[in-house]
Amino acid sequence: MPAGVMLERPTTPPLSLVPGAVVAAGLGRVLARITPRRLREVLEFARRGARPATEAEAARARNAIVAVSPRCRGQWCLQRAIATALLCRAGGTWPQWCTGVRTDPFQAHAWVAVDGRPVGEPGSDIDYFQVMMVVPPVGRDVS
Repeated sequence: MPAGVMLERPTTPPLSLVPGAVVAAGLGRVLARITPRRLREVLEFARRGARPATEAEAARARNAIVAVSPRCRGQWCLQRAIATALLCRAGGTWPQWCTGVRTDPFQAHAWVAVDGRPVGEPGSDIDYFQVMMVVPPVGRDVS
């Protein structure tokens, strides 16, 4: 988690998104525990048939995830990013799902992006992270 990231204060999501967000947050928690190789395989499978997410769609999904999951409001960025991508997928879209590291000081972080721009990363210092893994929408190159 980047330095300085505090608990987020999401807006109330549309009621129609809440059940999907709860399920996606739960799946995100489970998937955050598997190996990176297996996680990539699962996410690559999940993205099939989805169109690229817009920034608004990804932001809406991310907001719904942090609204329903206290864990996803803070340091659990991997769960949050997985859940956000899965909630987007439930709506027929897929963002870029990303993980990266920085060395000084060492930190790992996961996030979603659209067209290479991080979505919903307040006060983020994403530019300092070396991207290690990206699962982009099908047919999109990694930017």
